[in-house]
Amino acid sequence: MKETDREAVATAVQRVAGMLQRPDQLDKVEQYRRREARKKASVEARLKAAIQSQLDGVRTGLSQLHSALSDVKDIQRSLADVSKDWRQSINTVESLKAVKDAVVRHSQLAAAVENLKNIFSVPEIVRETQDLIEQGALLQAHRKLMDLECSRDGLMYEQYRMDSGNTRDMTLIHSYFGSTQALSDELAKQLWMVLQRSLVTVRRDPTLLVSVVRIIEREEKIDRRILDRKKQTGFVPPGRPKNWKEKMFAVLDRTVTTRIEGTQADTRESDRMWLVRHLEIIRKCVLDDLLVARSLMVQCFPPRYQIFRSLLNVYHQALSTRMQELAAEDLEANEIVSLLTWVLNTYTSAEMMGNAELAPDVDVGALEPLLSPDVVAELLDTYMSTLTSNIIAWLRKALETDKKDWVKETEPEADQDGYYQTTLPAIVFQMFEQNLQVAAQISEDLKTKVLVLCLQQMNSFLSRYREEAQLYKEEHLRKRQHPHCYVQYVIALINNCWTLRESVVSLKRKYLQHDADEGVSLSQPSMGGLLDAIAEEGCSSLLEEVFLDLEQHLNELMTKKWLLGSNAVDIICVTVEDYFNDFAKIKKPYRKRMIAEAHRRVVQEYLRAVLQKRISFRNAEERKEGAERMGREAEQLRFLFHKLAAGFGEEMDGHCDTIVAVAEVIKLTDPSLLYLEVSTLVSKYPDIR
Repeated sequence: MKETDREAVATAVQRVAGMLQRPDQLDKVEQYRRREARKKASVEARLKAAIQSQLDGVRTGLSQLHSALSDVKDIQRSLADVSKDWRQSINTVESLKAVKDAVVRHSQLAAAVENLKNIFSVPEIVRETQDLIEQGALLQAHRKLMDLECSRDGLMYEQYRMDSGNTRDMTLIHSYFGSTQALSDELAKQLWMVLQRSLVTVRRDPTLLVSVVRIIEREEKIDRRILDRKKQTGFVPPGRPKNWKEKMFAVLDRTVTTRIEGTQADTRESDRMWLVRHLEIIRKCVLDDLLVARSLMVQCFPPRYQIFRSLLNVYHQALSTRMQELAAEDLEANEIVSLLTWVLNTYTSAEMMGNAELAPDVDVGALEPLLSPDVVAELLDTYMSTLTSNIIAWLRKALETDKKDWVKETEPEADQDGYYQTTLPAIVFQMFEQNLQVAAQISEDLKTKVLVLCLQQMNSFLSRYREEAQLYKEEHLRKRQHPHCYVQYVIALINNCWTLRESVVSLKRKYLQHDADEGVSLSQPSMGGLLDAIAEEGCSSLLEEVFLDLEQHLNELMTKKWLLGSNAVDIICVTVEDYFNDFAKIKKPYRKRMIAEAHRRVVQEYLRAVLQKRISFRNAEERKEGAERMGREAEQLRFLFHKLAAGFGEEMDGHCDTIVAVAEVIKLTDPSLLYLEVSTLVSKYPDIR
């Protein structure tokens, strides 16, 4: 307390020191004293009120404790009285055990009396129930079966209540009603048979299907009631719960699976189109069944069964299992295409699950894939591998067939415009077209892959085609009389190159969504160059054939015989014109190049004859005569090639002017002008020596 008093005095000193810091504040000392006195009185009043409140609470608590003590003593006395009464009544309870046993026996006897009629008539009811089942009166049969089961279960329950360990009496009751379980199994068998034919039954006799559903509903209610009683008593009659609703869906599941598997009527050995037929039968069956289920079966089942949704899931799962089984077989390429087309396209199309009549209840977008992406990818890899092998084999066979045509004694066929051709381009691109059409049925991605594959294999094929064409030429040069139609088939070979080029462009335009597709755009330039190379080699072969025939006459140019009046150029013109009449069967782009090349080579050979100095002019007169002859022959050659090129609407190059220019140099009579003329000639034609 002393410490507290000191702290209070110190606090008061500080407050007074704070109030009297200036001299003028001494005048307010009395005012300060009154204010502090008021504060002190207020604090003392609040303190007294708080203490009084605490004292009142303590007083109330003590009063309640006294009351509680009194109540506890009263309860203690009451419990002592109850305990005394209980000890006195033990002997009385023991004496009532006989009454209790009598009550239980009375209950059992009452149940027996109640079921006495049924107990004595069990054999008769069994026979009647069996007859009703055989007659198809399933509802009446089930009613009698329920009566039998109710009697059996009631007796067994009473026996269970009296003595649950007495198995002898329980077995006796069960054996007496032994036929009941057999009847239940026989009735269930009939129900499952109706459900197996439900899609047929619902059209012919929907009442029968409704009866089956009602029986299953009854059994479900009995199952629920017995399971509820089991929680209270622990007693469950034999054969319960039957779970017929679950078994019903299991039967429908097995029925659908068997129906789908049973649609395969053929095998690969008996019919090459077995898979197409199998898938088409599945499509028709599933669509018909679902339409019947949606329009008729939903009317025979309670809405909570969601029978259409359940059947849809069952069919989808069964189809998925069947498709996986088919995918696991060793399928051929065309069979893989049929399977994938059906799985990826047909299944969700308007021909099946996307049918307008199913649309309100079937969301195609929500259906799970019939085959997993991994299985689809594996099938596509197998298909591409098989297709690659097939294309290589087909192209090899097409080339062998074309080579056999090359040695025929008859000319090749001509197209509608009269150009020679063989069947090779049509065979090759018909094959490509068929495979692309098939791939397009599956997916755009596969279509592009197949197109890339076709063009890649086409490149490889063209290399072999080029080699065979070269061998064909070499064989002919060894024996020029054979083959008989060599020129015509080389023309057809050249035309094939142009046809193949146009076919490639057509394929790309038809089967590519984007022109800039990387995989395909890279293959086109090399293929175009290869086709041009093959065609140019074919043109060179034909021109070589021409110049082999012209060789003798070209050797006569610029010789004494030529100067004295040889008709070598006439023969050259006639021969070239005759060959180019045959070459009219070549398509224009290549024929135009051939005419230009023939023109260049004839002039080149003419100039070579000049520069080889086969003749020496003895005087100016001979030079003049030779130069004039050269001018006439140059004009003759110019006329020839102008005539050949007339159909192209373009002027030919002035190669023949070179001959005229050389002739002008030869006929010079003034040696002082020779250097000027030669310089002019060399500057105009720098490739002349």
